[in-house]
Amino acid sequence: MKLRNLLQGTALAMACAVPAFAQDTSVTVVLSEELDIVDPCEASRSNVGRVVLQNVSETMTELVPGEGLQSRLADSWEDMGDGKWRFNLHPGVMFSDGTALDAGDVAHTLKRIKDETILCEIGAKFFGGTELSSEVIDDVTIDITAEPASPILPLLMSTVTITPSEVPLNERMAVPIGTGPYTFDEYARGQFIKLSANPNYWGDAPTVTDATYVFRSDSAVRAAMVATGEADIAPNIALQDAVDPAMDYSYPNSETVYIRLDNETAPLDDIRVRQALNYAVDREAFVGSILANGTLLATGMTPPSTIGYNTDLEPFPYDPEKAKALLAEAAADGVPVDAEILVVGRINNFANVLETMEALTAMWSDVGFNVKLTMVEVAEWLEYYSQPFAEDRGPQMVKAQHDNANGDPVFSMYFKYASEGLQSGVKDPKLDEMIADASLATGDERAAKWSEVFKYIHTDQVIDVLLFHMVGFSRVNERLDFQPTIRTNSELQLSQIGFK
Repeated sequence: MKLRNLLQGTALAMACAVPAFAQDTSVTVVLSEELDIVDPCEASRSNVGRVVLQNVSETMTELVPGEGLQSRLADSWEDMGDGKWRFNLHPGVMFSDGTALDAGDVAHTLKRIKDETILCEIGAKFFGGTELSSEVIDDVTIDITAEPASPILPLLMSTVTITPSEVPLNERMAVPIGTGPYTFDEYARGQFIKLSANPNYWGDAPTVTDATYVFRSDSAVRAAMVATGEADIAPNIALQDAVDPAMDYSYPNSETVYIRLDNETAPLDDIRVRQALNYAVDREAFVGSILANGTLLATGMTPPSTIGYNTDLEPFPYDPEKAKALLAEAAADGVPVDAEILVVGRINNFANVLETMEALTAMWSDVGFNVKLTMVEVAEWLEYYSQPFAEDRGPQMVKAQHDNANGDPVFSMYFKYASEGLQSGVKDPKLDEMIADASLATGDERAAKWSEVFKYIHTDQVIDVLLFHMVGFSRVNERLDFQPTIRTNSELQLSQIGFK
């Protein structure tokens, strides 16, 4: 007994004498597609936002799941009336280049996101149809006025990534400069992006000290990299690869998949043709096969969690015979229903996107449509998806996935459906007026007006082929203390990651 106690005591002493290894506080994130742009004013694009948003470049306010609108760079805000809001900035904030944040930087940023020479997506996406003006009161106080007045301007400011006033209005940033907890250190195109903790960050120091982002197009490869420890997080993996309950998370990811139709070009300018495209799709066949169980069939551009989502609307049923009859009726009236329609998909936009697009085009072909599928990288896809469109284009249908985790359709409707919207395929003065009215309303009236907009788009005019509200899958290495949320697809805040 004494010998055993002696040996145990010796072993304990030896164990205590061995120096502890420092924990590895760096992470590797494996993404499905490479970034073509890194300018923070493009952070509303999910592939850019996952790297830049709230990591390198911060916003005035922040919408936190389960908590609502919170302060970020702005400590407080106040409605001054007539469309004017006063924002009070957090004092002592520094940009990663060493310059101090002040109200002039905010004013400059608001001009920059609306500058027509670079067409920042944040400006076009969230402030289309709105003029912004600002008045600097002092270094930490700024009045911002929206015309027409916006009752949710503080919420809209949760999308605006603040950059220094030294950044040119008409040039894109090659290296992002922001106030966030990380600095953008290196981008080796085709290989990796590196971030590191910002030593001058104004907030709490993050636990993760360094992050490397790598790019792998194959979902199985991304999942395997996390499983073997080669990577720590794969924000987006396919249904068939989410097989490990210890590492894999599923969640409604606020993304809506749809087909944007060019309503201005024949034969897509005929409502019967647009109806036929909808009736031709067997939406339910995708769920549980190509797409995850829990995927919802869409009747609107935003997820059901947004205010005013019209729950009375029903998805188009699968009715190929009705689709054929509508095409025959349109053809009898001289509509060129046999014209070739270009279908444009985005490579690696979501897991199983190619299989989804191939199934859709097969369904349209089966009812008599003459469709041609092309899959392109994001930069080329944007040329099809965003205005100005080519003057000599033929009929086009563009597959897109739209994220709205912000709770209000205003973040979607103007740039998707207004006549001058950046990614709108329709010019409809009545719809323009409906969107404007809903954007100005408040409370129950706002919800009711948005509900009518959803009905007009889906049922009355059948503007697009609305498909799915998606379920996302992420794989997270077990060494991390992190759980994905509805926002993980559009942003991945490194400061929210801990280690077990």
